[in-house]
Amino acid sequence: MHKKILIVAGATASGKSARALSLAQSRDGVIINADSQQMYRELRILTARPTAQEEALVPHRLYGTMAGADNCSAGVWLNFARMEIDWVLSAGKTPIVVGGTGLYIKALMEGIAEIPDVPPQVRAQAVSDYDDMGKDAFAARLREVDPEFFVRLSVYDKQRLVRAWEVWLASGKSLSWWQGRGATPPYAADRFEVRLVELPREELYKRCNERFVAMMEQGAVDEVKQLLSLNLPPDAPIMKSVGVRELSAHMEGKITLEEAITQAQQATRNYAKRQLTWFRHQLGT
Repeated sequence: MHKKILIVAGATASGKSARALSLAQSRDGVIINADSQQMYRELRILTARPTAQEEALVPHRLYGTMAGADNCSAGVWLNFARMEIDWVLSAGKTPIVVGGTGLYIKALMEGIAEIPDVPPQVRAQAVSDYDDMGKDAFAARLREVDPEFFVRLSVYDKQRLVRAWEVWLASGKSLSWWQGRGATPPYAADRFEVRLVELPREELYKRCNERFVAMMEQGAVDEVKQLLSLNLPPDAPIMKSVGVRELSAHMEGKITLEEAITQAQQATRNYAKRQLTWFRHQLGT
């Protein structure tokens, strides 16, 4: 009998990490991260990565493994996750995939379209084209070669636009064309056991607020200072982590520390609400 691949999903601050830790202890498990921001090593506090004490209790994988300058897409994560899952299964242990990034979990359960690698020089050309043309003109040009891209996405930023453009430049076919070819799930559907961790909304929001206060006490301000010293581009994925924008604004003298905390708590609650909606829809609960 094959061991199951456990998936512990839920909104931020819902307690999914604690649930995963308990399951790992009872089922000889290895915890594998499925949270996009926890992949980055520079933000242990603001992304609520497991503590050193928790990591010492059971093996943890894919936490803090990437530099903030890197882009961790669903495809990149899936490649890492499959290697970790296969290793855990071969060792006779239980892989426990935990996180709140729905696209990662969807990619693991349903697969992801195979898109050709884009050479670095083509990626650089795509970024240069965006910077030269500006967002509106760039989007209009992209719409000519990939109109379906704009039908599928209601929100798009520089990162998504450049990604679609670089795929077209590199392959001569649109990103939508590649994605429309379908995907092969990496594992059979019956291999998964899904646990959706939910809390009443009022309790979830309360925990979001309290957790950000705890992050401040743990040194979140210093963590953001160190991140800003790296001079990463503003559109780097790590710069979009909840709390970075708000605390940065405080450091620049634009808002008070109290205002930064209040805004970050609101952003955390908004993020949790989006996650909750996504998981309930996608996982059918």
